[in-house]
Amino acid sequence: MKALLVDDEHLALQQLKHMLEQEIGGVQVVGMFSDPTKVHEAVRQLQPDVVFLDIHMPGIQGLQLGELLQASYPAVEVVFVTGYDQYALQAFELYALDYIMKPVQLDRLQKTLQRLTDKMGAPAAADQNTEAAIICCFKHLRYKMPGEEPQPLKWRTSKARELFAFLLHNRNRTMDREVLIELLWPSFDVMRAAQQLYTAIYHIRQTLKGCGLDMISITSGDLEVGYRLTLHEVRIDTDEWEEQVKQLERISWECAADHERVMNMYEGDYYGEYEYLWAEHERERLRLLWLHHAQNLSGFYMEQGSLQAAVSINHSIQQQLPYEETSYFTLMKLYHELGRPELVEEQYTLLLSRLEGELESAVDTEITDWYEDWKQVYF
Repeated sequence: MKALLVDDEHLALQQLKHMLEQEIGGVQVVGMFSDPTKVHEAVRQLQPDVVFLDIHMPGIQGLQLGELLQASYPAVEVVFVTGYDQYALQAFELYALDYIMKPVQLDRLQKTLQRLTDKMGAPAAADQNTEAAIICCFKHLRYKMPGEEPQPLKWRTSKARELFAFLLHNRNRTMDREVLIELLWPSFDVMRAAQQLYTAIYHIRQTLKGCGLDMISITSGDLEVGYRLTLHEVRIDTDEWEEQVKQLERISWECAADHERVMNMYEGDYYGEYEYLWAEHERERLRLLWLHHAQNLSGFYMEQGSLQAAVSINHSIQQQLPYEETSYFTLMKLYHELGRPELVEEQYTLLLSRLEGELESAVDTEITDWYEDWKQVYF
């Protein structure tokens, strides 16, 4: 396993390197950086399996750098090494495989490396059982049995649906009963909330059984302190999509069709039709990964002079992310190159309508300046 370490404290870098290479072993530290601005290019050149990243650094915060690395190099795992308290950990979940609190303890670091080893050793999506059922989390919850079209899961109540979604989101982890009650029934007294939880779990199990999804189990601990959802021979569409992204080769004409196929596998935001605040971190992470991939594909087509193909990609971006300004600006430039001034006007008007009319937000000055200059020259 190859690791790259980032921390503005030189002593912390040396200590972590010693623990990884000498005390634990099996890890090759391929680079150590105190300047976070150099890390993005270093990851491209050194191709580590994992980046151990400090949170608080000058120039760029670790969370920002983690976001950039995950979008640019989805195959590289990120582990935060931080002195932040427990209340900051929700933010870390957006981009990191794991986090380690400072001062780093050897046993905790070993657990992180085991997680990394397990994930790196997991079979690729292409090697998994193609006859397994699939749970679809893009846009809204559905299930797909082998050889059939996706079907909606029919829930008795919206609370049962959210409880299932939350347990699925935290699969293979036991979620405390108090956490589930606070999430779904915060205003109920303890006894009534516990009964609601028990009833919702019962309805979820019945729904899964009725759909033939007996391979999804929900179990409680010996002391019934919480519930754990486990998948047996069941695949998740968002997991498979991310794995496909990681397996893609560098964009070329030979594999451009594969890149478009994987881009089109993204059917909508993670749990996109539900306003689950607890899912927003994962929703944003997958959204940024898809956007970065689509923009890279658009850039490739533009460099190759295939302007219509680039137009198509940017219209897909607009469809998925209607408030993403970059796609409008790119289309304005593309339509200018294609000699379609009416479509340049259309894109700018559409952007104004969506940002100023719907969001009450101003269009970026770079776009408005370009548009005003273009109007003076073109007309």
